[in-house]
Amino acid sequence: MATPLDDLLGELCSCTELPVGSSLHNLSNLEAAGVASLRAAWSQISTEVRRHMMTRLVEMAEADFEMDFGGVFRLGLTDEDPEVRLAAIEGLWEDEDVRLVPALIDRLTSEQASEVRAAAATSLGRFILLGELDKIRPKPYQLAYTALLHTCQSQDESLEVRRRAMESLSYVCDDQVIGLIESAFGASEERMRVSAVFAMGRSNDRRWSRHVQGELFNPNPELRYEAARACGELQLTDAVVDLEELTEDVDAEVQEATLWALGQIGGAKARQILLRFADSDSEATRSAAEAALNELEFLHGDLDELFDRLMDASLDF
Repeated sequence: MATPLDDLLGELCSCTELPVGSSLHNLSNLEAAGVASLRAAWSQISTEVRRHMMTRLVEMAEADFEMDFGGVFRLGLTDEDPEVRLAAIEGLWEDEDVRLVPALIDRLTSEQASEVRAAAATSLGRFILLGELDKIRPKPYQLAYTALLHTCQSQDESLEVRRRAMESLSYVCDDQVIGLIESAFGASEERMRVSAVFAMGRSNDRRWSRHVQGELFNPNPELRYEAARACGELQLTDAVVDLEELTEDVDAEVQEATLWALGQIGGAKARQILLRFADSDSEATRSAAEAALNELEFLHGDLDELFDRLMDASLDF
């Protein structure tokens, strides 16, 4: 007797575009037999359907944490189509299985499409973080570190891939990574400078404080955004005065990043600023300020007051 998965695979194999309302949830939490059935049918599913299916599965997984399409995404990593491979990497963004490390390194080092290499470089970053936190064994951590470092140092690699590799390495505080960030910050390419400021914030290393604060009023909104975020990640209390000015930035994303940073830094002045913006006429600004206030109270304040605010908000809803 045919199973729901069999019916779905038959439908996918016979169509030239993803059927509306197809039962893709049957691809969630596949066991070994289900993965084998999917692998057998994979080459019979048209490229267009595979592309749309993978994109839709990523959306479904983001919307419902109980959906697990890891078996599908792993098959997609070696698909013949770069769009499918890219979606597969995006779909595995929360997967901490160290067996993914060699597969992602293969995509980083052997992949033809630069956008897929860049995604692989970013994806390896979580294994660098896990290694720094001693949550995985040294071997997969070292494999990821070595591959990313080689990518950063390769003059033949594209700027986009190199910058993503550096961002992933920024969890590490050693001389080589510090040197990479310093070089990136002095680079002529502005995109590399943006990544350098991002890396400074992620590093949790206050040696970068002066550089970060110096970019808060850069003409490039991307740099202002990353500088504001980095001030928050580094919890730079000296930056609160400048951040107060940046809350009036013409760029909405910079403004929201600034409010977030104030919530991370905390203190009476930051709280006062956030309370002012919590009464904003703009729903987006008001929401960002309220979220930052909740973070401030959670990280630095009175938890009873935070819980009272959350209770009041639920009653209003």
